[in-house]
Amino acid sequence: MTPDADHRRAALRGVVLAGGTGSRLRPLTNVTNKHLLPVGRMPMIFHPLMKLREAGITEVLVVTGREHMGDVLELLGSGRELGLDLTYRVQDEPGGIAQALGLAEGFARGEPVCVILGDNIFEDALGPYVELYPGTGAMVLLAEVADPERFGVAELSADGTRIVAIEEKPRAPKSRLAVTGVYFYDSRVFGIVKTLKPSARGELEITDVNNAYIRSGAMRFAIMRGAWTDAGTFESYARAARLAGSQGKETAP
Repeated sequence: MTPDADHRRAALRGVVLAGGTGSRLRPLTNVTNKHLLPVGRMPMIFHPLMKLREAGITEVLVVTGREHMGDVLELLGSGRELGLDLTYRVQDEPGGIAQALGLAEGFARGEPVCVILGDNIFEDALGPYVELYPGTGAMVLLAEVADPERFGVAELSADGTRIVAIEEKPRAPKSRLAVTGVYFYDSRVFGIVKTLKPSARGELEITDVNNAYIRSGAMRFAIMRGAWTDAGTFESYARAARLAGSQGKETAP
């Protein structure tokens, strides 16, 4: 790793977004936060936290809702046992991923952030992608999926070198490349979030953030080589459990 890459990694802070209602996993989520459900032998939220730690990112903000913040704090504490330095912010109401990300502005202190959705389980190490991100603009990680209509889908340029647009849950996807819940942003992201208007479902959409970076020519991407899944539905939750088990890392740190 070059000295410049070392500096970028040291400056990068992690953000794990673990809010939302988990409505698609009811009744499992009637009494607990989705991100506290087990995936393999660890709570779901441990997986993104461990990816950040393994990449050398130890300053991490966890954003979750009011109802289960006490449970999340009880589980994770200061982060010391996980080798992390954790900070917490409360998302008072489920207003979307971009709204939750906006709560990280003070934590970021003008530095870039690596954002992971708390229900993302993936095989690849995060470190190589950290090295690819130059610390300016944005970068998203893509994964080829069988059901792209469930996700934000990237449309690539004819030469495959850049994203020209991201369409949220398209009826006719222009590719099978889903935008995973792993994002890198510079400090401009917080200004972008403040300009967003709620979507038809009343939320601030992360796809709108990403398209703002695309329009300004400041979006990069990388395609994950290993398996990836979210855990937002019963099907994908089962897939996440299988993936966690196949990695041989089911034991909590």
